[in-house]
Amino acid sequence: MSERSERRGFASRPTSPDAWIKASETESARIADASGFTARLTIDITPELRGRIKIIAFQRGVTVADMLRELLAREFPSTSGDTP
Repeated sequence: MSERSERRGFASRPTSPDAWIKASETESARIADASGFTARLTIDITPELRGRIKIIAFQRGVTVADMLRELLAREFPSTSGDTP
């Protein structure tokens, strides 16, 4: 009972110092882009469209969420009178 379990949790540490540094850099960029608060948006799309979106995001080297956030921000820019 004194031995530690070999299970890895979702928040396990990177295996090397270089991985540790790279992991913290990517997380800071994600936090900076989120602007503190995000809301979930759910839409219904066809499986074919979902597949095309995932392939394009992979080819661009970004996540689907990041790619769609950028698309929505570009298509619906904020204006001074939009705040509720």
